[in-house]
Amino acid sequence: MIVVDTSAISAIAFGEPERQEFVDLITAAGTALVSAATALEARIVIHARRGSAGIVLLDSMIGRNPFEIAPVSEHEARIAYEAFIVYGKGNGHPAQLNFGDLFSYALAKDRGLPLLFKGNDFSQTDAFDARAPLHPIDRES
Repeated sequence: MIVVDTSAISAIAFGEPERQEFVDLITAAGTALVSAATALEARIVIHARRGSAGIVLLDSMIGRNPFEIAPVSEHEARIAYEAFIVYGKGNGHPAQLNFGDLFSYALAKDRGLPLLFKGNDFSQTDAFDARAPLHPIDRES
């Protein structure tokens, strides 16, 4: 089981170079959790680039197995806020997590699961990279 961020969902939907690697990791994980807040962010991002045709593609992708949309719990909202204080945009940390990132991070931390993402933002946090689930991402504390 893994948590999937908008960046990975978008990479799959847009056919970016990481697409097949991400699809393989999601398939191997068995279950791919997506925060409800992340699902909204993905819809906004994909609609902005592909319009309603992109949303049809997104719905066909995350609306079936192995994807599961996870509601945001009060506990996850608190984890997201704490992550904002440390890693959020405008707080001086190199991660610069945006609003949607905070919910992917919170779901992964709350469930103790690796996070599948594209880019370097989460690699600046204490999240576990789904591409290397046995080892935390190298970082300074």
